[in-house]
Amino acid sequence: MTGLTPREKSVNLGSMPYRKTVFANNEVYHIVNRGVADSPIFVSPKEYQRFLNLIDFYHFADLTTNFSHYMTLELKTRELFRQKMKNPLVEILAYCLMPNHFHLLLKQIKDNGISKMLANLQNGYVRYFNLRHNRHGPLFQSMFKAVRIETDEQLLHVSRYIHLNPTTSYLVKSENLLSYPWSSLAEYLHKRKPIFTNPSLVLALAGGKKSYKNFVYDQIEYQRELNKIKHLTLENS
Repeated sequence: MTGLTPREKSVNLGSMPYRKTVFANNEVYHIVNRGVADSPIFVSPKEYQRFLNLIDFYHFADLTTNFSHYMTLELKTRELFRQKMKNPLVEILAYCLMPNHFHLLLKQIKDNGISKMLANLQNGYVRYFNLRHNRHGPLFQSMFKAVRIETDEQLLHVSRYIHLNPTTSYLVKSENLLSYPWSSLAEYLHKRKPIFTNPSLVLALAGGKKSYKNFVYDQIEYQRELNKIKHLTLENS
């Protein structure tokens, strides 16, 4: 992951955002978006779970049904349907959902895969959230932020940053970090079976599950003090 272009930049043409840099296939990106004015985007467990279901559905290409119909299927039928979806737009390496923002670590597989997935994901969730809360208008900031991961070391550090978000923000205590249900950390440490996440690349770089756990937990207090590792992340860019 060397010789990559600088941080993703975007310009706003009136009401329609336009991203100058095209996402490259087989490259990894840290994706972040926040609620408008940092407003909450998840206010109940049902909403967190809905967002995860949307991630799972929309990271595939060539879908033969819509999400609403997919969710009406019985669980066994839904699982059989999902097993037939073998043409992903992106590979999902890690995620963390927070009350007012989300993080995704994505490797693009298909041309425009990240843009297509994020458009469907965010549009689908906004429709659901607005209907549920009897509201109108945008929920997310106009354009998600993205930074290309340039080195293996950066990939490790960004994955840790993502997984430490719940305790860095004091949403959960450090001893309860592994129990946070809206992060892929438990999937990395084999405490929960992954549905759509592939932890293998990051775990291989870390030297395995035990080494990765130490790598994450040894940094909790330091990351709390810094609150943000600005040279690796992009939330305040």
